[in-house]
Amino acid sequence: MASKLLQLKVKAAQASQFAAKHGAAYYNQLLEQNKEYIVQPPTLETCHELSKKLLYTRMASIPVRYESFWKEVEGVKHMWRNRQDLTVEELGIAALFGLEFFGWFCVGEIAGRGFTFTGYYV
Repeated sequence: MASKLLQLKVKAAQASQFAAKHGAAYYNQLLEQNKEYIVQPPTLETCHELSKKLLYTRMASIPVRYESFWKEVEGVKHMWRNRQDLTVEELGIAALFGLEFFGWFCVGEIAGRGFTFTGYYV
């Protein structure tokens, strides 16, 4: 166990040295590649203004999303009423969606337990 810990410590030191050596160059390259997304002047006030714009834009999109949700619900109701006309492909997609939904439910349960499989931490 001690040898594994020593190996981990050496790897962490190597990663830290690499980041210290190449981090600034990577940072500058990243900024240069994405300069069209940088708002001028890049000040704290600009950041606060942009965060408020994002928040209120998201809030303004809620009614559109709400309408879209109910259109999807109506589509599902229509498909359920006409379920005898469904093809195998549509049934397969529905089954895969159900499996994905159940999988994310299980992941949420495990995460909620503190990433334990047997029970909750107390």
